[in-house]
Amino acid sequence: MVDWDIRPASVADVEAVAELRAVVLRADLERLGRYDEHRVRQRLRDGFDPSCTWVIEVGGVFAGCVALRPAGDAHWLEHFYLAPHLQGSGIGSGVLRELLESCDRDRVLVRLNVLQGSPARRLYERYGFDVESEDRVDVFMVRKPA
Repeated sequence: MVDWDIRPASVADVEAVAELRAVVLRADLERLGRYDEHRVRQRLRDGFDPSCTWVIEVGGVFAGCVALRPAGDAHWLEHFYLAPHLQGSGIGSGVLRELLESCDRDRVLVRLNVLQGSPARRLYERYGFDVESEDRVDVFMVRKPA
């Protein structure tokens, strides 16, 4: 597994995160007929909250991000993107494991949505997420504290 670090995000990270989002989601959004190169970046910019976002770094270089946003009865796992050349290296699993251990200690339910047909769904299922509902674009999943 590749060594990685995680640090709190800052407002200055928004463009790197928006660009990574466009790269990572492109194939799935194109398959679903939903890719718009401006909109995919702007939606991230409009909803970016550095107070609940972390940046993933490998060798001190931006490699991805993840957000865990408190909302009502749960935390929403959002904006979990990892550079394509690092996917499958164990970094995503390591980051997710750390976040979920924290949520388990606090007895917090975790929710997320993933695009229909995304391979990321398998990662979430391995970590105990179950399908709560779905539509033609998104699968909404939930994980109860262990």
